[in-house]
Amino acid sequence: MTPKTIAAIAITFVSLGSFYAFAAEAPAVVGTATEIAGVVAGGSPITRIVQGYKGLDDPVGLKDGSLLFSEPDMRRVHRLNTQTDEATVFIPESNESHGVTEDAQGRLISAQAWDGSTRIGVIYPKGSEATLADKYNGMPFSRPNDLIVTRKGGIYFTDPGLTKQQAEELVKRNGGKPLAPRLPPAVYYIAPGQAPVKIEDKLIRPNGVTLNRDETKLYVDDSNGEHVMVWDIRTDGLVENRREFATLKGRSNRDNGLGGVKSFADGMTVDDNDRLYVATGGGVEVFSPQGQPLGTIPVRCPPADCQNIAFSGANKQTLYIGGAGSLYKVQMIARGIATRSK
Repeated sequence: MTPKTIAAIAITFVSLGSFYAFAAEAPAVVGTATEIAGVVAGGSPITRIVQGYKGLDDPVGLKDGSLLFSEPDMRRVHRLNTQTDEATVFIPESNESHGVTEDAQGRLISAQAWDGSTRIGVIYPKGSEATLADKYNGMPFSRPNDLIVTRKGGIYFTDPGLTKQQAEELVKRNGGKPLAPRLPPAVYYIAPGQAPVKIEDKLIRPNGVTLNRDETKLYVDDSNGEHVMVWDIRTDGLVENRREFATLKGRSNRDNGLGGVKSFADGMTVDDNDRLYVATGGGVEVFSPQGQPLGTIPVRCPPADCQNIAFSGANKQTLYIGGAGSLYKVQMIARGIATRSK
């Protein structure tokens, strides 16, 4: 056997090993949806389609119909073929990207949380990688988590800081050295080509962030709070008229050491009818455009809580839910917004 043949076999083995580690197991129905009028039919199967990842966060439905999701603990991003449910590595080094979004130019922008190089930056296409913001008032961001980009290129993102467990892990990684002072939890806005502006600092752990359909309102939830907050967006991208939009019912049995109300609210999205979807400790909670509760899709991501959600697939009519190393899906009546990824 020639060295070239051996190399080819080795490459094939590595590729197949990576593939089968995540996609060989047959999809499994793990529950059914409760009917929410106009949103999802009662009895619709909730299916786990991949599992075994080292963390799985922020599925995002690209405009071409495919789905990306991040694997933060392995610092890479995967692409899912929504017709076959096969996943492959798309970006092998993501600087511990969590939230990922797509701008009007087709660039992928992510919230990157690897300690020592925390930033908001472009991670795709290859060769166009760039840092858009990595500091506020001269201090590096603590742990950027989720983000969304507007049609005009402005970026809203959350920096929830560290949980007790994350802080302990960083101290351990640094050989027991105490952590240096860090920026407190906050929400920021980056106008195109400008420095970030802090727009919110009163939430315990700001986490999920999204926009309504016509991008006139900004939504942010709090993993340690029971309310989704909303602001009106001004013409300059900054926000005003802060108020409570919706009350979350879901609670988590876990404890991140930060107090407050343990809703464990995380990723959010909106559908084409401007309904808001929020991943919480109780599943995916759905709200009307006026903030009235419509029902909950009872999906779980054991052994933890579901982290993020996105519409993708044919007609953007499948809701994907990621968390605790697995990805789930449920067929919907509602549709995502075809003209944007989140």
